[in-house]
Amino acid sequence: MATKMEAIQAGRTSTKVMTMIQAINQGLRTMLEADETTILLGEDIGKNGGVFRATEGLQDDFGEERVVDTPLSESGIIGASVGLAVNGFKPVAEMQFMGFVYPAYDQIMTHVSRLRMKTMGRFSVPMVVRTPYGAGIRAPEIHSDSAEALFTHMPGIKVVCPSNPYDAKGLLIAAIEDPDPVIFMEPMRSYRATRGDVPEEKYTVEIGKGALLEEGTDLTVIAWGAMIPLAQKAAKAAAQLGIHCDVLDLRTLYPLDLDLIASSVQKTGRVVIVHEAQRTGGLGNDIISSINDTCFLHLRAPIGRVTGFDVPVPFFALEEHYLPTVKRITQQIESVYRF
Repeated sequence: MATKMEAIQAGRTSTKVMTMIQAINQGLRTMLEADETTILLGEDIGKNGGVFRATEGLQDDFGEERVVDTPLSESGIIGASVGLAVNGFKPVAEMQFMGFVYPAYDQIMTHVSRLRMKTMGRFSVPMVVRTPYGAGIRAPEIHSDSAEALFTHMPGIKVVCPSNPYDAKGLLIAAIEDPDPVIFMEPMRSYRATRGDVPEEKYTVEIGKGALLEEGTDLTVIAWGAMIPLAQKAAKAAAQLGIHCDVLDLRTLYPLDLDLIASSVQKTGRVVIVHEAQRTGGLGNDIISSINDTCFLHLRAPIGRVTGFDVPVPFFALEEHYLPTVKRITQQIESVYRF
């Protein structure tokens, strides 16, 4: 059976060029139309359309009972979503920024992630937590965190992070339809940075499957979210040095696509992992462990990492120094290759 992307390329489906934020809006609209149990909750998501306008126009079209403006209480939003989820609804809760999720951490850890287990499968929690994340937009303190490792370490929850408009819509629909909770991370700096062809009809991108974006034989670059464009540019720069890279977009951070990672690393024997979260305790460490489990005898060099530094995301001008850059990634690729 042809994939959706193959169908697009063959011209068999209607598409529209969209930004990521437009694709997310259309994904939400698609599910509000298709399933009356889908409900959106969040601060200012209704009348104002959300801080990034991801929900713009949806309350006008679906009403205040389907697109709910909530009080400024993240714990309350998640608590209400749990109650809705176990009673037959599919709530999609928006956290305005990932750094704002911390007041709701208790609800997510003690209820959202464990309810299926605690009830021996009697209840599941089919809810999605949408959360913009990441630095690079000159936001104030606690607005630029990349805290995915908090949730990949939480059994019972899936963690998804698209890097482009096509994946954003398809993964969001898949997340809403999933019977278990999903943290849906949205890279803020990618919201309007790129455009791509997105089917106007309903489709899904499978949760748990990564993508091979660029193919090479010398080294594997692993990234996700806002780091994908940088990784691709670094791979092109490395090609000018005679180093040809696989570039993997994980798309799902938990569960990881271990088969995709192992297949690439066993072929290339060298790896660079890129993420903007702090180095210590970052998801890159788990990826390294999985590579050691499956590919250790194939490795030709130590695994390289390009990450944020072990400090809170700094303000404004220092943000660019904190974030991985094409130059840093290219230098790490060359260092690992020449080892």
